[in-house]
Amino acid sequence: MSDDGVNKGRRRFLTAATTVVGGAGAVGIAVPFVKSWNPSAKAKAAGAPVKYNVSKLEPGQMVTVEWRGKPVYVVRRSEEALENLEKVVPQLRDPESEESIQPGYVDPSYRSIKPHLLVLVGLCTHLGCAPMYRPEVGAADLGGADWQGGFFCPCHGSKYDMAGRVYTGVPAPTNLDVPPYSYETDDVIVIGVDQEGSA
Repeated sequence: MSDDGVNKGRRRFLTAATTVVGGAGAVGIAVPFVKSWNPSAKAKAAGAPVKYNVSKLEPGQMVTVEWRGKPVYVVRRSEEALENLEKVVPQLRDPESEESIQPGYVDPSYRSIKPHLLVLVGLCTHLGCAPMYRPEVGAADLGGADWQGGFFCPCHGSKYDMAGRVYTGVPAPTNLDVPPYSYETDDVIVIGVDQEGSA
C-alpha cells in the first residue's frame, strides 16, 4: 500500500506555507530597513521653513515660533521702542552688530528688515538660556531709568535691548542671533528663507 499521494500533498502544502511565512518575514525585515533610509518627519520638519502671520500682532506684543528646534521671538515694536533704541547705544557692546550672527540684508541698528517687526533666535549667546521679554521701560530690577525695554536672561543676568543688542558688562558676548527670514506677503514672514534679492 503506497502513501506517496498523501506525502506529496503534505509536502507541497508545507513547502508553500514555509515559503509564504519566510517571504512575509523577509518583507517584515526589509520594510523597516528601507524606511530607515528616509529621513523622519521630525528630521524633515527640523530644517523646514516656518511661516507666521503677523497681522494680529499688536505693538509691544511678542510671540514665540519654533524653527529648527529653537525658539524664535517675533516682536512688533512700538514707535516708542524704536525711538528708545538710540538712547541705549552708549551702554551696548556691539551697537552696529558687527560681531553678531545676522543676515546682511537686515538693518544693523534695528536688526530687522522692516523697523517695526523684530525676528530673533530666543537663545542667550552666553550659554543658550531663553531670555525673558521685558518691554517695560524703567523696570527697577533692570536698571531703572536706564532700562528702555528689551530682553533679560535669568540664568546669568545678560541684558539685551529691543533690537536684541547686548549690553556691556554682562556674560553674553554677542547680540542675539537673527535667523534668515523673508516676507511672503506684508503680513506673512517665512523663517528659514532668505529675503529675495539678498546676496
